[in-house]
Amino acid sequence: MNPAKDLPVWRSLLYVPVNVEKYVDKAHTRGADAIQLDLEDSVPLSEKDTARTLVEKAAARVSRGGADVVVRINRPLQMAVRDLEASVCPDVHGIAVTKVEGPDHIRLLNELVSELEQKRGLPPGHTRFIAMIETPRSYFNMPAIAAAAERMVAMSIGGEDFASEVGMEPTEETLQLPKQTMIYAARSAGLMPFGYIASVANFGDPEGFRRMVRRSRQFGFMGASCIHPGQVPIVTEEYTPSAGEIAWARRIIEEDRKQAAAGRGSFALDGKMIDIPVIRRAEALLQRHEAIQAREARKTS
Repeated sequence: MNPAKDLPVWRSLLYVPVNVEKYVDKAHTRGADAIQLDLEDSVPLSEKDTARTLVEKAAARVSRGGADVVVRINRPLQMAVRDLEASVCPDVHGIAVTKVEGPDHIRLLNELVSELEQKRGLPPGHTRFIAMIETPRSYFNMPAIAAAAERMVAMSIGGEDFASEVGMEPTEETLQLPKQTMIYAARSAGLMPFGYIASVANFGDPEGFRRMVRRSRQFGFMGASCIHPGQVPIVTEEYTPSAGEIAWARRIIEEDRKQAAAGRGSFALDGKMIDIPVIRRAEALLQRHEAIQAREARKTS
């Protein structure tokens, strides 16, 4: 992963239908890193126009607890353009681009967003992109999609939509290969891989869900959407380095300094061989920890 890319800390992204007042009203109390205001599947076609008019004020409301705001937009292009015109504003920090087809799709929306940012006095790149891969065609374009625009920060696979397009059952086994490939494509461009290794649909078993999220992090996922508020604390915690991991990483870095002073590049620590890849992982984990601490400070300030 490209360490130079400035990535937000979005461990948990809570879906909130922008047109459902009771969800918008409580969203800022849920503790999510980001609130994902939805203009897509959760909004009926007959209510799309009204929903767009709600985005700017809803974004200001749901961000009161320190969360960033992402808006999930529609396809086809005509709807996407109208969604973006309603969504590019100071309190919206990202756009979840659904049903991405290829890099040209991202470049086209990137051009429109750049024009809207300039017109509205926002700094260039204020509005980040999450690319949602939902078709076999986009699957084979993932590396190019990931590198299509500087405002790209994350990528995910919409498991249910992807499975439907392929004609397969959306099980952990069938989706493992495409999801792992997505992780590699995202990392190759310095993006965050979003999602889970298994389905998010079954949230009735909190401990089972926690085990699945923990396993997902082992595969390389860095954050994920939550379809229910009860998932937020689990996802946030499991996509956060534990106290034990942080302590171990600090020991590795400290011992590396001592060994380097003695002219050694690799060494043993607690019976484990420590070399450059292990040291780099420890450094990355501590950088992630610092970024999360800054994120948490925003929530409490």
